[in-house]
Amino acid sequence: MHAEDSLRDRLVDVGVELVLTEGVSSLGLREIARRAGVSHGAPRRYFPTHQALLSAIARRGFADLAARFAEAADGAAPPRERLLALAGAYVRYAQERPGMFALMFRHDLLRGEARAAGGPPLREASLPLFGLLVELITRCDARRKVPAEVTAVALWANVHGIAELWGWGSIGLALGEEDPAPGGDRLDRLIAAVVDAHLGEADA
Repeated sequence: MHAEDSLRDRLVDVGVELVLTEGVSSLGLREIARRAGVSHGAPRRYFPTHQALLSAIARRGFADLAARFAEAADGAAPPRERLLALAGAYVRYAQERPGMFALMFRHDLLRGEARAAGGPPLREASLPLFGLLVELITRCDARRKVPAEVTAVALWANVHGIAELWGWGSIGLALGEEDPAPGGDRLDRLIAAVVDAHLGEADA
C-alpha cells in the first residue's frame, strides 16, 4: 500500500475507534491527528475539510451495516421476512454502535463532502441500503397506491425512531421497564408492529 494511502486509512481507523468509544463529539481533527501520531495539520493533506474526514468515517459504518444486512437476511426469503430481518439488524446495530450510528445519519455534519473529498460521495454508500428497502416494499405489494419510496421513508423513520428511543430509555419508560434488555422478543414485536402498520398485516 502506498504510504499516503496508509496514512489516510490510519486517520480513518483512528476516527472509527474514537466514534465507537467516545461518540461523535470526540471527532475533532486535532484529536484524530494526535492519536494517529501525526501533526495537527496532516489530516488536511488527505481530507480538505472536517466534513470529508467525518464522511470517510461514516462510510465505514455504512459498509459495516451493509454487511450485517447481508448476514441477517436470507436472500431467498420472502420480502416481508427480509424487511423484518433488516429492521432488526438496523436497531441492533444502533444498540451496539451508538456513536457510529449517530454519525452516519448526521447529514448536517456530512453535507458537502463529495465536493471536498475528491472521492465517492457518501450517498454511494447509503442510498443502496435505502434502495433495497424500496425494492422489498415493492415486492410485498406492487399494487400499492402509496409510492414505495414514500412507504420506505416512513418505515425507515419509524424503525430509526425505535433505535433512538430505545437508546435514550424512552421505550422502556413507556413500557414500564426502566432498562429493557437490548434485542429480544419485545424488540421483534415492536418491529413487526411497525411493518404491519406500513404494509398491512401479513396474510394468515
